[in-house]
Amino acid sequence: MLPKQLLHLVFGGELTRLDGTEFRDLSKLDIVGIYPDYASALAAWKAKAQQTVDNAHIRYFIVHLHRLLEP
Repeated sequence: MLPKQLLHLVFGGELTRLDGTEFRDLSKLDIVGIYPDYASALAAWKAKAQQTVDNAHIRYFIVHLHRLLEP
C-alpha cells in the first residue's frame, strides 16, 4: 500500500509589513510548488527562504493542503 499523500503548498512574496501576512502585490506571488509530504515542502521552503534572506519583507509559507481537503 502506498503511503497516504499529505499535500503541502509552498509559496511566498513580498509583505506589506514585517509583522503581518498581507502581500504587497498578489500578481507577484511566487508559487514554488505542491509537495507530497512535509519534509519535501520544508526543503523547498528552506531553499527559497535562503535565496531571499537579504530582503526581510519577502516571506515564504507552507500550507498544509491535506488539512483543507479532509471533510
